[in-house]
Amino acid sequence: QVQLVESGGGLVQPGGSLTLSCAASGFTFSTAAMKWYRQAPGKEREWLATIRDVAENTLYLPSVKDRFTISRDNAKNTLTLQMNSHEPGDSAVYFCNVWTSGLGYWGQGTQVTVSS
Repeated sequence: QVQLVESGGGLVQPGGSLTLSCAASGFTFSTAAMKWYRQAPGKEREWLATIRDVAENTLYLPSVKDRFTISRDNAKNTLTLQMNSHEPGDSAVYFCNVWTSGLGYWGQGTQVTVSS
């Protein structure tokens, strides 16, 4: 079955950096478009970035485009989100997502807290 497992979250100071990972299994990762989302308390889940099967084909939410980088390692079935210059508004649970065989799948999420 499809599994997505996020990791790498934690406490980070404003202006700091974190790298999130998503380990994927149960589907053909190399041909799947992968996405990162986040959800802050009391807010709707927010799309952040998409990477298609070709690593150079990426899309970003404008507010994170210059700070976040989505990438993938098809040999390791791993999706990554490099986040720099954290702002307090980045505090949220971060999720990876894939649509495959007509269904959408989510990981359990990883918490990122931006605080001094």
